[in-house]
Amino acid sequence: MIRRLYDWTLSLAAGPRAPVALGSVSFVESSVFPIPPDILLIPMVIARREKAWWYALLCTLTSVVGGIFGYLIGLFLFEQVAVPILTFYGKMAFVEEFKEIYNQYGWWFVFIAGLTPFPYKVITIASGALGLSLPVFIMASIVSRGLRFFVVAALLYFFGPPIKDFIEKRLGLMFTLFVVLLVGGFVLLKYL
Repeated sequence: MIRRLYDWTLSLAAGPRAPVALGSVSFVESSVFPIPPDILLIPMVIARREKAWWYALLCTLTSVVGGIFGYLIGLFLFEQVAVPILTFYGKMAFVEEFKEIYNQYGWWFVFIAGLTPFPYKVITIASGALGLSLPVFIMASIVSRGLRFFVVAALLYFFGPPIKDFIEKRLGLMFTLFVVLLVGGFVLLKYL
């Protein structure tokens, strides 16, 4: 089923309404959809390199707005759905404890999820559920999603189709290593 969904999503990149498809997929991927917008962004930039920056901006903005939608899902459905279940199982104390940690380091949670292959939608919903500051959430989302989509667009713009395989197979790993080194650097600076 995921393969058919992937193929269908990819077919949208060739159509005349590809930018609408890109924005739509980018929006819903941030809250519920399992396929990342990169599968549309990559062929669209390869087909029209002069629009690379526009596509990256469109992807970023719709992803952030979709992330806000995910945030609202977490904000409004957590109390009605999750709290009774967690209370029944005696786990609300754990949630409250984690909520403090999440709100202290929430910018980093959102930044890392927005940049790496970790499902961004999980963090958007968790951010609303755990009450992360909405401005902090939005800023971290803009920075991380913008960095992710503009790096993909830049690689394709400057290197063209030969970089496509690298992006599809290894860019997630490269972003993950970048984040690990970045966070590790901050931790070292703090404790040295």
